[in-house]
Amino acid sequence: MQPGEALCGVETDKAVVDFEMQEEGYVAAILFPEGTKDVVLGTTIAILVDEEKDVAAFKNYKEGSAPVEAAPAKAAPAAPAKKAAPAKSYPDHVVLEMPNLSPTMEKGNISKWHKKVGDSIGPGEALCGVETDKAVVDFEMQEEGFIAKILYPDGSKDIPLGEPVAILAFDKADVAAFADWTPSGGSQEAAAPETPAAQASTPVSNAARSSPKSASGDRIFVSPIAKKLAEEKGVDLSTISGTGPNDRIILADIEDALKSGQPVKVAKDVTVQKQAPAKPQAVDMPNDMFKDIQVSQIRKVIAERLTHSKQNIPHYYVTVSVQVDKLLQLRGKLNKVSSSKISVNDFVMKAASIAALKVPETNSSWQGDFVRQFNNVNMSFAVSTDNGLMAPVLHNINLKGLEQIATEVKQIAGRARENKLSPAELSGGTFTISNLGMFGVSNFSAIINPPQACILAVSAAEKKVVPREGAKEGEDPYQVIQVMNVTLSSDHRVVDGAVAAAWGQEFKKLIENPEMMLL
Repeated sequence: MQPGEALCGVETDKAVVDFEMQEEGYVAAILFPEGTKDVVLGTTIAILVDEEKDVAAFKNYKEGSAPVEAAPAKAAPAAPAKKAAPAKSYPDHVVLEMPNLSPTMEKGNISKWHKKVGDSIGPGEALCGVETDKAVVDFEMQEEGFIAKILYPDGSKDIPLGEPVAILAFDKADVAAFADWTPSGGSQEAAAPETPAAQASTPVSNAARSSPKSASGDRIFVSPIAKKLAEEKGVDLSTISGTGPNDRIILADIEDALKSGQPVKVAKDVTVQKQAPAKPQAVDMPNDMFKDIQVSQIRKVIAERLTHSKQNIPHYYVTVSVQVDKLLQLRGKLNKVSSSKISVNDFVMKAASIAALKVPETNSSWQGDFVRQFNNVNMSFAVSTDNGLMAPVLHNINLKGLEQIATEVKQIAGRARENKLSPAELSGGTFTISNLGMFGVSNFSAIINPPQACILAVSAAEKKVVPREGAKEGEDPYQVIQVMNVTLSSDHRVVDGAVAAAWGQEFKKLIENPEMMLL
């Protein structure tokens, strides 16, 4: 096989594409016959060897098995390992690990330490602020003691769950003993240095050695077969320009050099590069033409979750137009006596929760082997913050009145913008509302917030001229009404089209007759 030759045809989800080789060599084993289906990405499908004489060794090769070695190399005798020094003994202490402060959290960032080494701390006190995938949450202590070691500075990012972040000692006099503590549990001096004999017994590949240079000082990358032929024919590799991936020298380059009569001085210490991954090329633009913005942990997770939702959940959309004139009249009356100003969105959330209980499929979650229906509605509602879109949760909203909903929504939204939400206020949602009406948006569709089955996109109310039903002679045959479009995005695995339409009818009935929400 040569670079550019097709090894096989691969049927993807879109077309049949040739699998073109990037290496030269000999096909030693084919692990799947023609017509094989559903081969998982990353599965070994064939074996390529550098020399033809090695093909026979792979006759009975199966994935995961070791091929028969044609000429096994003798391993150098291992030098006796030097006994490691015993790990340092430390006073009684607690290793504080990166906590799980969100149901979907996998990593966390240390936004700021509220304590320093030597400070005392007690149960309920905040050790540091942890930026999760949803908000900045305080890491509250359950123990009392003294901070003996801080392992990550302010601003540290992408720390895995369970990773040690600090040490808590029980006696202030013990704090100094942890100055050299490491996550392995021993002091930095405890690791025994490797003896020269042990180092010599460890095989080192060419790629792992210090980078060799050509006469010009540049690294030389060459495939194994090309290097072998160059050594046999005495070709100076430093004089050859590679035509392979990333300018790698391949067999065809050596053969061309031999035909053209290249010098026969062999370059020493050549790096053998089997396949160098292509690096993305940076766009050459003046620095004053763009600005790079650091992505927050919250923004990263939002991007990952929404991409996963759009790619893996079968979305479909049902739009309903509702008249809101009666709702606006009732809202005006209630706000004259309510201690908290009630918004149109509060009515929408209440109506959506009642409709979700009447059509319970919309208040459900796809669980793979089953669908889980919830008895009460925990309403997630989208809040725009400086760190990105957040969806705090108002629990059991179907059991609450409009005044209570208005009060709690304002409080929770305020804490969301200040990154002060508790984990409980960010989890457990069963239905989501996204309202862009205040921005004058007339219609839009939202992306489902997994594992929920539905999200409602709420647009602005607009005035429309419509025929007046039952207009008598002499009366204006037309009237002006205010209409609002709402679009329900549904997971088709859980909610069928007729079910979504039934939810829309219930919602429309409640919005156009808002006094029914007071029953």
